[in-house]
Amino acid sequence: MLDDFLVRAALAGVGVALAAGPLGCFVLWRRMAYFSDATAHGALCGVALSLVLNLPIAVGVLFIALALALLLSNMSGRMAADGFLGVFAHGSLAFGLLAVATVPSARVDLSAYLLGDILAVGPREVILIWVGAAVVLLGLFWRWSSLLTATLDPDLAVAAGIRPDREKMFLTVALAIVVAVAIQVVGALLIGALLILPAAAMRPLARSPEALAILAAVLGAASALGGVLVSMETDLPTGPTIVVLALGVFVVVHIAVSLRRTPAGRQSR
Repeated sequence: MLDDFLVRAALAGVGVALAAGPLGCFVLWRRMAYFSDATAHGALCGVALSLVLNLPIAVGVLFIALALALLLSNMSGRMAADGFLGVFAHGSLAFGLLAVATVPSARVDLSAYLLGDILAVGPREVILIWVGAAVVLLGLFWRWSSLLTATLDPDLAVAAGIRPDREKMFLTVALAIVVAVAIQVVGALLIGALLILPAAAMRPLARSPEALAILAAVLGAASALGGVLVSMETDLPTGPTIVVLALGVFVVVHIAVSLRRTPAGRQSR
């Protein structure tokens, strides 16, 4: 089955989406969107590291993404968060581009790492993606109650014997894993969108945090499958197509919710 590049692309996209959807809920609740972008942009240095050491891309990216995520987690609390993350995101992106461009090896297609190249994913990458996704999902399932309490009410978490800093560290590691497995699917520029959009789109429809996590995973997987099929038919870049499909659902859902609320609001007046 993995001999078919289209099947491999679909498996890779679904694997990333299943992990990114539930994790994106916590990114949304904790307002970590810029944090995830900064980590993803800096992970381009991991691409350069992998090319130099002849390692799988996900291995080098995971190492750098984890190091950067831990650094950002410690530093952002000491400086103005928005300013620090903004400087780091753009600076690390530029540095990563230079690092990849100066690798003394074969020609490197930068667009494949910026926007993703899911159609070129091989069997080894598919296995790495699903292993990474399984680790993230199992971790979220294991820590769900503690993560949710620490996210929504840190004071209650402390009173219940939960360490919010430990839960934040877990999310930081999980984010680094998702960045590592997603960079070949949607690219460094769009990883943040894949994390945020499914959760943001399904938020008005979910009646509980658990429902939102499931709906976000389902929308992410559907967007990945749809993006692969649409890009095959139209010859458009697959990564941006996946994100645009999720964005379309976001727009439709929020317009529908706004239209539903408007008549009720007028009647109450």
